[in-house]
Parts: sequence; C-alpha cells; structure tokens
Amino acid sequence: MPGPRVVITIADQAPGADPVRLAARNALYADAVARHGGEPVLVAPSLPADARRTALEGMTGLLLSGGVDIDPARYDGPPGGAAEVDAARDELEAEAWAVAETRDLPVLGICRGLQAINVFSGGRLLGDVGGHRGAAWGGGPALTHPLRLAPGTRLARILFPANPRGGVVEVNSYHHQAVRPADLAAGLVVGGTTSSPAGDLVEALETRSGRFVVGVQCHPERRESTPAAFERLFAVFVDACRGPASARRP
Repeated sequence: MPGPRVVITIADQAPGADPVRLAARNALYADAVARHGGEPVLVAPSLPADARRTALEGMTGLLLSGGVDIDPARYDGPPGGAAEVDAARDELEAEAWAVAETRDLPVLGICRGLQAINVFSGGRLLGDVGGHRGAAWGGGPALTHPLRLAPGTRLARILFPANPRGGVVEVNSYHHQAVRPADLAAGLVVGGTTSSPAGDLVEALETRSGRFVVGVQCHPERRESTPAAFERLFAVFVDACRGPASARRP
C-alpha cells in the first residue's frame, strides 16, 4: 500500500547557487519522510500550476521546510529586518497552508516553516536576533544551543515519551529571525524556548486545537547535529498523515 502523500515545500534554485548542495538539502527532508513510510512530494514555486494543484489536492500532510526570510509585508513588519525574501515561495506556502487548514491536515514546520506557521496564523516575527546563525550547512560545525521543552506539550510527549514533562535538548541553529512569546499567534502555544540577547525565543510551537501542527526552529532533518529523539518527530508526523485516528497520537 502506498504511504501518505506528504507535500514538502522547497525553494527554486537561486542564481549562482550550487544545485548539488540544494538537491542534498532537499533530499534530507524527503528522506526523513520516506524513512517512516511516507511518500514525499517536493513542490517548488516554479512547478506548473496544474501540477501544483494536483499535488495539493492529493496531499495528506504538509511539511514547510527551511529557507530564506518571509516577506515582512505578510506580518506588517519593518522591511529592514529581512535579509532575503522569496515572494513566490511565500505565495506557494500560503496556498499550501490554506489547503491544509481547510482539510485539517497535519503540518510540520522546520526553521522557516515554524515562522511561516506563526505568520500564516496571524503572528509576527522578530527581524533579527544575534547569536543564532552559525556557519551554513556544510560549511562547518553547526552552532547549537539548549531547547527547553514546555511540560505536557505534544513535542515533549514525542521527544520524551517516558517523561512527558519534557526536559532540555541541544539543537542546531541556522536562523537570524525568530518568534518571541509576544509575537505568537493567538491559536498557537509555546512548545519550547531558548535564550537570546532579545530574551526568550519560541523555538517550538503547536496548535491549541489538538490537530497535529508542530513547528521547530531547529533543523532535525540534519541528523549529524540533532539528538536522536527527533527521529520520533518525523515518525509521529508521518503517522498523523495516515488519517484522523493516528493524528491524535501521541
């Protein structure tokens, strides 16, 4: 039997970018879904309209992947905070998010994906935060910091199934924009935080409704710099994409 069809939003190749490195980054997301029985469907902004529509109509789950900054105009933010934006990517992900919302599909957001969930839900972003953006992936050891999980949240139950009160894990950090508690959309709750020069940052979020909508600011698909417990996040996400009954676990 075919596995659940998980649409993974990705970027088009930027001028001058290394196509081999871009393909390798995208493959990490696809492999994380496939390892747990899902069928990854990579969708970039340049995909023809008919193919995009078919992919979104057929998806049973959505993974919003990492990438460049979201246009501040989408959350009424100051234009100077964004280092690089991709309007076509924003449009694609807003459309995919709307389809997932309408059909109550599971959503997993990674790095930019966490920020997108917050923005599409009515929240805001902090334009720039120091000390959280290390060397680019493949350019040296990952910058890391502690992630404090909020007790009793879905992410705490996923990462610490024997102790749902959660704990602290060391995660990688590749971002310069962030979500503060005051920036969080009304329908979301904090799943985990970390410290920064700007105060505590929301590094994990989830929905109040109980539907599987989880965002993490780190990159768990990059297993060389991620605690092994995060593999369970992908397993639970893909399981949620199989249907409503499994979406309620854990």
